[in-house]
Amino acid sequence: MKVLDVALICSGSPGFLRSLGSLLAGRCRLMECYSIPEATQMIQLHSPDYSIFDVRSCSPQQLSRTFATIANLKSGQAILICIPNQLTADRIPHEISTFCRIIDLSNHDENYYELVEAILSPSEKAADITSERKTLDPSSTFESATEASIDAAPPLNAKHPPSGGDEVEGSSSVGRETKVPAIELEGMADRFRTRTPELRTMLRRLEIAARHNVTILLIGETGSGKTHLASLIHEMSLRSRDPFLHVACGALPGELIESELFGHVKGSFTSAHADKDGKFLVAGNGTILLDEIDVLTPDQQVKLLRVIETGEFEPVGSNRTLTVKARIIAASNLQLQPLVEQGRFRPDLYYRLNTLSFTLPPLRKRMPDIEPLARYFVHRHATQLGIEVMEITPEFLECLHQYPWPGNVREMENAIRSAVIYSREGRMTPDTLPTHVVDCISGPANDPSVAAFFAVRKGESLENRIELTEKDIIEQALLNNNFSRTNTAKHLKISRVTLYNKMRKYGIMPER
Repeated sequence: MKVLDVALICSGSPGFLRSLGSLLAGRCRLMECYSIPEATQMIQLHSPDYSIFDVRSCSPQQLSRTFATIANLKSGQAILICIPNQLTADRIPHEISTFCRIIDLSNHDENYYELVEAILSPSEKAADITSERKTLDPSSTFESATEASIDAAPPLNAKHPPSGGDEVEGSSSVGRETKVPAIELEGMADRFRTRTPELRTMLRRLEIAARHNVTILLIGETGSGKTHLASLIHEMSLRSRDPFLHVACGALPGELIESELFGHVKGSFTSAHADKDGKFLVAGNGTILLDEIDVLTPDQQVKLLRVIETGEFEPVGSNRTLTVKARIIAASNLQLQPLVEQGRFRPDLYYRLNTLSFTLPPLRKRMPDIEPLARYFVHRHATQLGIEVMEITPEFLECLHQYPWPGNVREMENAIRSAVIYSREGRMTPDTLPTHVVDCISGPANDPSVAAFFAVRKGESLENRIELTEKDIIEQALLNNNFSRTNTAKHLKISRVTLYNKMRKYGIMPER
């Protein structure tokens, strides 16, 4: 298959889209949709080389609409993914029998790499598709059937089989109940819904660590998906049947963090009216996520280090030593090394956590993930809100790609939920998005790459981009060193004169 080939996958199952799409992603330009009306629109716009339809749970009416869409293909191959005995020769209309191939999913339910090879393998019928299409009568009944199907086809929020794990009930082409084989997701990278090669490589390493009883550190901006990733680590570990507990350290008052984590005994402080078990005991044999560990005080960091090293701790006000049985995952919105250099984070805890540290890149550095995530969120919120969404326009997706998303995946999901609410006539267009997204006016962000994102999009020169980055680095260094020019110059390994000149050049001299 050529690199520039385009493949369209149409399925009502998000799990199937993620699993199959992740394996096809490196071999073609991939498009995904959840309904036949949207597939029809995308086929008309992009003329894909491969149109893959998951018909395992289609009703007879939905199957007819699929056939009608295939009959109007102008180029490329159509591939139907079905279950055993669902599509026999007598159930495929003769008019499209040379247009499509049928792949029985049960033949590949243990190795989806083989399923991909079966999809992409050359077909003897493929060579004759163009000539066969030319012989079709333009007034074919399937053409009129397609027009009717677009009006009658179910919207994106129609009920579909759920993704992942369990078998689901569905209707075969003859209307009887049958078991639809569920897709076993390939791994953490697929379940995290990423198509970014660097992130997929990192997640494969993390998946190996997840299977062992080790403490893991996750670093990433707010909203980038650390909590979701921690839950995947838990689900893929031997502790998956035990509790997963999320503790947001940043949301707890500093004086109560120890009580929340380690528990306390009655009378240990003013409001301690009874004994209380801490989160480490409540988690049992499961997993505990300590989010925003950078807010812990040095004394609290010492106690956490002891828990990680020995598994031992004492509740507040008690001399009784207890043992932690839960697995610990730590997370931070900030890189910890600068905090160590500033004396805000203990080096011994840092080096203990940094052994198995994984950095989750922000969404603006995961551009291949934006379109599949957007389609997933549109489908999800259209279903939850009961709103019919029939089409996601290219202009809508282009707006999503032009915005740097300082709030990351969480911000994009909220923007898409709002867009679904304001959609009209079942279309997702730019004017349904929040105005700041359309106008590319991003909110506050600590990372200089947000500003650099706009510089790259505007096509600024390399020199200007370098200067922009240098200015951000100097401003951040000044902030970290309490605006001491001497300490800032030492930190940046430049002279004070050079620092002074650059500050004057970039207009960041303090006012007198």
